[in-house]
Amino acid sequence: MPTQVLKPSQIGIAAALLRQGECVAFPTETVYGLGANALDEEAIVKIFIAKGRPEDNPLIIHCHNRSQLTDLVTGWSPQAEILMDTFWPGPLTLVLPKKPAVPDIVTGGLATVALRFPSHPVAINLLQAADLPIAAPSANISGRPSPTSAQHVLEDMSGKIAAIVDGGPTGGGVESTVLDCTVFPFRILRPGGITYEELSPLVPVEMGYEPHSDTPRAPGMKYRHYSPNTRVVLITGSKVEGEIERQVKACQAQGEKVALMAFTESATYPDAYILDMGSKTDVNVAASRIYHLLRQGDTLGFDVIIIEGLPEVGIGRTIMDRLRKASDTIVHT
Repeated sequence: MPTQVLKPSQIGIAAALLRQGECVAFPTETVYGLGANALDEEAIVKIFIAKGRPEDNPLIIHCHNRSQLTDLVTGWSPQAEILMDTFWPGPLTLVLPKKPAVPDIVTGGLATVALRFPSHPVAINLLQAADLPIAAPSANISGRPSPTSAQHVLEDMSGKIAAIVDGGPTGGGVESTVLDCTVFPFRILRPGGITYEELSPLVPVEMGYEPHSDTPRAPGMKYRHYSPNTRVVLITGSKVEGEIERQVKACQAQGEKVALMAFTESATYPDAYILDMGSKTDVNVAASRIYHLLRQGDTLGFDVIIIEGLPEVGIGRTIMDRLRKASDTIVHT
């Protein structure tokens, strides 16, 4: 099918397509999502087909008001309510016990469902216009870097979905935090835009994500994600700079075209093309850039991308989670 590229002023067209059971990509404050009516099983199947996504990988449902939740979940605790009051709308997904109205294909057959309220104005307008709960994973081929622009979506989804609402580049750049609220303490299944350090003063919470779980309870737990076609080498530890230099020289000695994805302060390697993650003084910039830079490595035809790791604190934990999953090789120094 031809994929329409719509302006935010054409939200009405996108909403009508969603009500007709089609898939529509739209921007959120994290990445572009690929949306379909969460209560229409045939529409949801189209998401899995377009992405090539395994059907045991659960989806996140996006809503615009809490009255919608009463049709989707059996209830939530006062502690979960605190998080809703604090972080919704925003990049926090809560896993709650589902009602039978939610198709099993949305939840990967689980008795729980993942929900969030996006804060991007285009997403909010679309959800309000469609007046439906919208299931929406990232709008990319399964396993590829998530899309942070309409152009990224077109690269992966052109001809596979009905439409894309082009709202410009997204801001956050990494997906939402997924928090299991059916256990106590609450458990982070996927680190994301809301950090452990932000959650823990409000409610008891623990890091509990299991990257290789056979039964994934949230997106990103089982399958390889965020990977470009270019080979990726991630350097971590206390001697990153020296190892980067060694890796760059070794790859170049083999005739490979090398890109170095590094912070501005570390981008001092004249023989490597620099994919600039921004300054170490504001790692949120790196969060907003990593998927774009990984895709750029493919576009520019590099043989290998060598990436500078960073401390796993705050949003750095989220960035490193994504970079590990994108990497072919991880070198710890």
